[in-house]
Amino acid sequence: MKAATNKNVPLSRADAQLVIRRVDIQRPRQWLSAGISDFRAAMSVSLAYGLFWVGLSMAVTIGAFALGLWHWLLPMIAGFMFLGPLVAVGSYGISRSLGEGRRPTWWDAFGAWTSHTGQLAMMGVMMMIFFMAWIRTATLLFALFFGYYIPSPETLYVALFTTAEGLGMLAVGTAIGAVLAFGAFSISVIAIPTLLDRDLTFMEGIEASVKSIARNFRPMLLWAAILTGCTVVGMMTFYIGLAVILPVLGHATWHAYEDLVGLERKESMTG
Repeated sequence: MKAATNKNVPLSRADAQLVIRRVDIQRPRQWLSAGISDFRAAMSVSLAYGLFWVGLSMAVTIGAFALGLWHWLLPMIAGFMFLGPLVAVGSYGISRSLGEGRRPTWWDAFGAWTSHTGQLAMMGVMMMIFFMAWIRTATLLFALFFGYYIPSPETLYVALFTTAEGLGMLAVGTAIGAVLAFGAFSISVIAIPTLLDRDLTFMEGIEASVKSIARNFRPMLLWAAILTGCTVVGMMTFYIGLAVILPVLGHATWHAYEDLVGLERKESMTG
């Protein structure tokens, strides 16, 4: 098999196809290290992008309490896992500019969507389907275990960890949420950076992402665990930690994409 064609060399859709590479179990740690390096190299832009999402998360939380909708916060926070790959698009744009040898600008982060708006928007619809499925599931689980009465915040959060109903809901919700989250991860983790970087349809991006998971299941399972663990840590700091964690994970995922996805001429696959 010939070496992969440089992605900066234009190839027509008829002459080229994506190839998915195999990686070893150590690569996720190297992606994370590369993400930290990108954050340091473009700290002002990356931090500004992270702070934007922290500020938005805080505003949503405060608004939920002000409107008496605080009981939606727990499923919405958990549902952030479904929207994370979309939120990280700006970090992909920053890493792409660094890879091209350019100094990242705010437009690389906040305007990254504009390069392939239509296909990225379709991926957004797919992720929102997962998100809404999770919200609906969480609502049904709450009704199943607690009924339709909404207790006070103090009573609810104590009940979640000290009663059989609360622990049961957490166990069932975690299991269902994990299945939904891994499904969303499987179709999006490589698809979104691929769509940002290539002239592809969103279905081709999903195909590349699913193939990446199938061909590298153990490394990608480890990467999913790293993403989840780091995001949970960021949430536990009342979102403050996400100002750094979110862009670092986005940069790291871009390097995962570069490792996993290549572009080759079709004849090189048979030559």
